[in-house]
Amino acid sequence: MEVFEAVRTLLAVRNYQETPVPEEVVRQILEAGRLSASGMNAQPWHFVVVENRDTLRQLGTLARTGSYVAQAPIAIVVAVDKTPLAISDASRAIQSMLLTAWAAGIGSNWVGFSGMDNVKPVLGIPDELDVIAILPFGYPAADIGQGKKKRKPLGEIASRERFGEPVA
Repeated sequence: MEVFEAVRTLLAVRNYQETPVPEEVVRQILEAGRLSASGMNAQPWHFVVVENRDTLRQLGTLARTGSYVAQAPIAIVVAVDKTPLAISDASRAIQSMLLTAWAAGIGSNWVGFSGMDNVKPVLGIPDELDVIAILPFGYPAADIGQGKKKRKPLGEIASRERFGEPVA
């Protein structure tokens, strides 16, 4: 899949088939995160791959907005250093992982952001890191109509040369 096509068609997936995600795809998703750019090359992230069904169910219970994590075949928990650029750097890595998965036919969604300290003891994540995301991954349970997004027109969100001069 071309990069722009992945960006254009990426949608949040919250229902997954039970089919396992192949190990080579999991590695590619992790590599996409690892290879993402970061300020001063700090790479302030750590990724925890979770496949254990009981742990996935527990994460689904702990994630206020993502109970569907429990039904995913795999999840990657993203923890970051407590540094000024860590959130933006990890956000880049997360988007790279989501797009890489999508290009391989695997759906996901960003679950959580703040208030994820309750995940740390479950996965042995040290206190000096913040958990900013749980990314469940799996084949979509239903055809979700790739690319059908409701977005503002480009002229409403982009200007040329000066703010308020819409891009035509």
